[in-house]
Amino acid sequence: MPLPQTLARINRRISNPVLGVMARVAPGFGIVIHTGRKSGRVYRSPVMVFQRDGGYRIALTYGRDVDWLKNIRAAESFEFETRGRTVTLTDPVVGHDASAAWAPPGIRQVLTALAVEYYVQARLAR
Repeated sequence: MPLPQTLARINRRISNPVLGVMARVAPGFGIVIHTGRKSGRVYRSPVMVFQRDGGYRIALTYGRDVDWLKNIRAAESFEFETRGRTVTLTDPVVGHDASAAWAPPGIRQVLTALAVEYYVQARLAR
């Protein structure tokens, strides 16, 4: 079971602004920069991410029903900031792996303990 939506709302207002600073440069983290489908406003969401298969895999720690995922899927591309650089990613696809075999070993145990079964795979834009 992914993390509860109540925690997501708290994080959005309190933790995300603080984590956003760290997530820009820390290994295993990044910032999804996305535009609201209805508002047109630009948002920045810190996420757990890992390079994989010529792109990036983002852990869906709050499940598949999060606004940033809906926004990037509707747009089909998005900006992503990680390790001090910004890249454009495209073709976001949701994948399922209950074992989180795609994540590094130490993180894999955390993701499986939290029952994070889904991820987003996106590739670098050409």
